[in-house]
Amino acid sequence: MLVDNYNRSFPYLRLSITEVCNFSCTYCLPNGYQKDGEKSFLRQDEILRLVNAFVELGVWKIRITGGEPTVRKDFTDIAKMIGDMTEVSKLAFTTNGYKLKENAQKWRDAGLNAINISIDSFNAKKFHDITGHNRMQEVREGIEKAIEVGFEDVKINVVLLKGVNDDELNAYLDYVKDTPVSVRYIELMQTGDNLTYFNKFHLSADHIKDQLIDKGWVENIRSNGAGPAVNFTHADYAGSIGLIAPYSKDFCTGCNRLRVTSTGDLRLCLFGNVGIPLRHMLQSDDQKDDLKAAISKQLDYKASSHFLALGDTGIMTNLSSTGG
Repeated sequence: MLVDNYNRSFPYLRLSITEVCNFSCTYCLPNGYQKDGEKSFLRQDEILRLVNAFVELGVWKIRITGGEPTVRKDFTDIAKMIGDMTEVSKLAFTTNGYKLKENAQKWRDAGLNAINISIDSFNAKKFHDITGHNRMQEVREGIEKAIEVGFEDVKINVVLLKGVNDDELNAYLDYVKDTPVSVRYIELMQTGDNLTYFNKFHLSADHIKDQLIDKGWVENIRSNGAGPAVNFTHADYAGSIGLIAPYSKDFCTGCNRLRVTSTGDLRLCLFGNVGIPLRHMLQSDDQKDDLKAAISKQLDYKASSHFLALGDTGIMTNLSSTGG
């Protein structure tokens, strides 16, 4: 098992397979994806060697991310390749929901069993203003299809934006009244290119937490292998509400995940100051021992916390570049 100097273990890998995204969300890629030279994303054979090494180091949960991972034409093949590994008991992906309704069954059959869908507003106009696409109803239908085909863990990601969608909690509560999904409010995070936007739209997740407590919702104990969300439930609701508050005290004490970018760099933290190249060790099967040793060694350098509160966003330009 991968363990760092603060006795945190890491059974969870977030693997980006592309930086490309077909949405232009205001908080991430307001001008859309801009191609950066002739960047080459990890090939299937490289991904297989990488995942095999992490599995042998104790990883059992993998999330495929982007950009928007489903824009890769071989996304289903990549999912099936990882899904065929019996050691991976939880195989998730994060998506903007584009084409989810049409492909949910195929992706479930490939071995994916958990899904996070970004839907920052249930108001069609706001959704269009945030994402640049008039697809809110289409994405909602995709969520319903994911539930129908048997995804075991369905989550909706909502980036909390002051003055934009901070008044929509009741709409999401109405949705989870009878729908067994988790709506997760994510605090807007400062990145390398969004300081002005961050200062204008950042709002503490306490804005939502205080309302939930007032309405009788109860904070749950964090389960093994879970992500960073603090989860709230209510006896009268089928679904739940989660809060991801990276500026909160002790947010990093429960860190359990590592990240690999779409070009093969290991990131010890979403907001770390260095990326460790692994791609040169993904070219043949006989490099696996060196790869595993390199990954394990890097845990010695994982910091106790990010430094977002000090305005230090590390080397991450935007969320799409690192896998969110």
